[in-house]
Amino acid sequence: MSGFVEKPEPIQVPGLVHLHTGKVRELYQNEAGDLVMVASDRISAYDWVLPTEIPDKGRVLTQLSLWWFDQLADLVPNHVLSTELPPGAPADWAGRTLVCKSLQMIPVECVARGYLTGSGLVEYRESRTVCGLALPEGLVDGSELPAPIFTPATKAEVGEHDENVSYEEVARQVGADTAAQLRQATLAVYSRARDIARDRGIILADTKFEFGFENKNLVLADEVLTPDSSRFWPADQWQPGRAQPSYDKQYVRDWLTSAESGWDRTSEQPPPPLPQQVVDATRAKYVEAYERLTGTTWS
Repeated sequence: MSGFVEKPEPIQVPGLVHLHTGKVRELYQNEAGDLVMVASDRISAYDWVLPTEIPDKGRVLTQLSLWWFDQLADLVPNHVLSTELPPGAPADWAGRTLVCKSLQMIPVECVARGYLTGSGLVEYRESRTVCGLALPEGLVDGSELPAPIFTPATKAEVGEHDENVSYEEVARQVGADTAAQLRQATLAVYSRARDIARDRGIILADTKFEFGFENKNLVLADEVLTPDSSRFWPADQWQPGRAQPSYDKQYVRDWLTSAESGWDRTSEQPPPPLPQQVVDATRAKYVEAYERLTGTTWS
């Protein structure tokens, strides 16, 4: 069992219809039919949305996504229409809210990997493949791949794992033309972002994107290249053959699996609240990622 430890009640705003509560975002629709995405400060780990929030996390995710959308605008259009608050919205939605085009979403997590780790490493150790793609012998945790690869996954409900699938399965589900567009766009965006991050001393190990269609045009949607959707590693600490330090919720995962937390991950019990030092350290990592990538100070 997993999901929300304490599922929040969505805020009701006149003129907005609440559509969905995700792990991090609340999704609304305005009277024009546009989507309103509000990033919360919630954090998830091990398929649980935890009861403790990370201050500023929603704003960091939103502002970093906006920065990346600007860097990628010549490669692929994105779904952002406005950052203005809807009338009547709470003041604390400022900086965490995007008004977006309503797209025909494609039900595929478009994952690009430039380095071997995570679920890709698990599969590689079993079969020397990732999502059915053959890789060379001798790779270890953190190895750079000969070239970036497209390793899609099916989207899961809150509390469930996304499931890695082959390119052929994506083509079967969404059609050969759409699958080819997804692969081309995913690898182009990853390659651009990898180079930008590398110039700032950060390795973009892997990341996931979501796309939709506006008419027949492919559009980049949701969040993009944040610590929630990507593995960012400090380049000066990269050392293949071990788990890498990262700009994400590793402090949260490490504490939850430590004896101090008292939580048994294999039980059906929800995880406990996070201690303040873990909250502070996790917030600092999100802010550091934002500052190193954008070159601006978080305020």
